[in-house]
Amino acid sequence: MAMAGDVRLERLSRYLFNAPSWPVSLLIVIILGLVIDGASIRIYGGLFFLGSLGFTIPAIVAFLCTKPYINFSGKQMTWNRSGLLALSCAIFSVIITLSALIFSVSLIPLFFAISLGFIGGIRLMVLVAISDYRTARMLPPALFQTATAIILGTLLFPPPFLTLAIVLGIVFILMFILLLWLIERPLQRAFNIRVLSFLNAFIAHLTDGSKGMEDFFREIGEEVYVPQVSLFFRKNGKIPVIFTVPNVHPGPMGDIGGGNIPRCLQEAFEGIVMVPHGCATHDFNLVSEKEIRKIITAIKGPMNDLTFFSTASRSERIQSGSVSLLVQRFGEALLIVGTRSPLRTEDLDFNIGMAIMAEGHRVSPDILFVDAHNCSTKDMTPIHPATAIAREYLNACKEAFRHYSGMESHPLRIGVAHVAVPYSREEGFGDQGIQVLVVSAGEQTTAYVLFDGNNIQEGVREVIQAGLSGVVDELEVMTTDSHVVNTISGNNPVGLHVPVESLVPLVEKGLKEAIADMAEADVAGSTVECEKIVIFGSQRIAQLASTINAMLSLIAPVSIALLLLAFLLSLIAYLVIT
Repeated sequence: MAMAGDVRLERLSRYLFNAPSWPVSLLIVIILGLVIDGASIRIYGGLFFLGSLGFTIPAIVAFLCTKPYINFSGKQMTWNRSGLLALSCAIFSVIITLSALIFSVSLIPLFFAISLGFIGGIRLMVLVAISDYRTARMLPPALFQTATAIILGTLLFPPPFLTLAIVLGIVFILMFILLLWLIERPLQRAFNIRVLSFLNAFIAHLTDGSKGMEDFFREIGEEVYVPQVSLFFRKNGKIPVIFTVPNVHPGPMGDIGGGNIPRCLQEAFEGIVMVPHGCATHDFNLVSEKEIRKIITAIKGPMNDLTFFSTASRSERIQSGSVSLLVQRFGEALLIVGTRSPLRTEDLDFNIGMAIMAEGHRVSPDILFVDAHNCSTKDMTPIHPATAIAREYLNACKEAFRHYSGMESHPLRIGVAHVAVPYSREEGFGDQGIQVLVVSAGEQTTAYVLFDGNNIQEGVREVIQAGLSGVVDELEVMTTDSHVVNTISGNNPVGLHVPVESLVPLVEKGLKEAIADMAEADVAGSTVECEKIVIFGSQRIAQLASTINAMLSLIAPVSIALLLLAFLLSLIAYLVIT
């Protein structure tokens, strides 16, 4: 789901990158220092080793000391990050120091002192963002590079430099602490969330799988009651497949919250568990993976008291505007799979699903409505109630309900298969790979193909259907909308990184295995209520987005204003001290 003004959590990762190897960073620092050494002799006659003493050695000291200090305090930092931070600050320091040449060579001590205060503030901001949000704890490692450079700077410049550098260091550090306070203030007041602490948790999740982010989500979450509708297929007295439709969202990202609902449900039951996407947007993200246990408990509740039927109808296609439905009756339950492919097929609001189910309960006790979530386009806004597209879905479903009583029952046979795929999460595939359910009724075979992924690249569904049209009579492709594939990018549909030509043989393999597994079967429908599921909350994403957008719009001007103030105070301090 993506909407105007929405801030999707997984998209924060677009600002992340892998730090270069630390030897590379150190090599650049050393070369930079040597170049400045040579240049400083020519520019500032009596100034020897400015590059080595002012930039290289402080950077190396900061590199060597930062990681051990942070790790000793119980947080994490890699050597590569420490090296990149030291290199970046050295470059900032060089740029600011050499800017003095625009005005006068005599101003080099002043600009060097300013650069040291500036990089101290920069290091503080970076460290509280990536390691520990507590400013007091990150202040010492933030000052490693600055303090070393000040000490060595006394060997390069006249005595007033020491006093000037200390004063300017204090000025810049205070300005950056004020900036950090201003950044955190809006979300802390509105949602009692500390931005920097949240950012620590976000980075920890991406680097070592930490689930600390769930603590933040639980603070803003709210309890809801959602229906869970399932089909239990039984062969030879055993249940080989459960087809269950959750009406919560499998997000927000990675294994956080409900991001891996399909795998969690699979691990809780024997046989194959197919978990297609129901009606839910990011407002219905689970705050914690622990909430999935409530869904599991709800599904297990009626399993010992199910009424099985040995019949099913032939599947039918129903069209209303841009919406296409694949409809099939199982015993007394009705399965509806909706898609708009080749037009965008994205999250449907929870209330649309509830309206469909409420309308359908006139004819059937168990309405399984599946959002096939199988066509990813550039416009991926969710579908809201009362819109033209929502109306098309409702009209198509009403037509399906009118067909319900006329759907003839036939003996039911099913086959099921699970195909492991040789692709990773980064390539768009979740842990469950491809699952296939083939249903035979009334001399017709219908295949339900489920990719464990977040949507399908536009056009892939149609290629799969065309390539396998002779294997079964009817075929629909669905996805779980699992967000485990979205730790690096917010857009990672099946077929984006893996060509469809490689997917067709995998689906064909699943179809053939499922057909070989065909046998007479019984089916039972079940509709239960999952109680007190804690989700993000209605419109909470929009509220967070509006607050963050307002905060982001103010950061740039506030930062510039504070830096200008710091530079002005630096100039005043220079005039007073010298």
